[in-house]
Amino acid sequence: MKKKILLSVLVSSMFFINCRSENPAVAVSKGDGASSVVILTNDSFKKLVFNYELNKEWKYEGDIPAIIDFYADWCAPCRQLSPLVEEIAKEYKGKIVVYKVDTEKEKALSQSMGITGLPTLLFIPAEGQPRLSMGALPKESLVKAVNEILLVK
Repeated sequence: MKKKILLSVLVSSMFFINCRSENPAVAVSKGDGASSVVILTNDSFKKLVFNYELNKEWKYEGDIPAIIDFYADWCAPCRQLSPLVEEIAKEYKGKIVVYKVDTEKEKALSQSMGITGLPTLLFIPAEGQPRLSMGALPKESLVKAVNEILLVK
């Protein structure tokens, strides 16, 4: 029940805040090319994930399920979670896409998504409503969420 309420607040907040980022609409692969984590800006989020300026109801723009890791460099739990998220990206490459949003650089996007705690993971199935998880999760929980939320047929 708490997840449904939190998701409702999250989705509702996206419609009431009209923010624009100064960053270009480019998703950049992170690291040496081996990682399949993609860094999102406000503009690339609207193109690749959800254009909250055009849509009043949730409409995922992607073709395959996704995870978005909202993080900050100063956040110790975020630093603990980051390698696990990157492992998930490598292990499920081609089945899901993994995005990261630096909440310090993308304040407008974080605000529009209602991010109030870090780390926050948004699990987005190809169809249906996204689910939110706050706090660092162990890898077993990440794998379970991917299999039960994202890869369910």
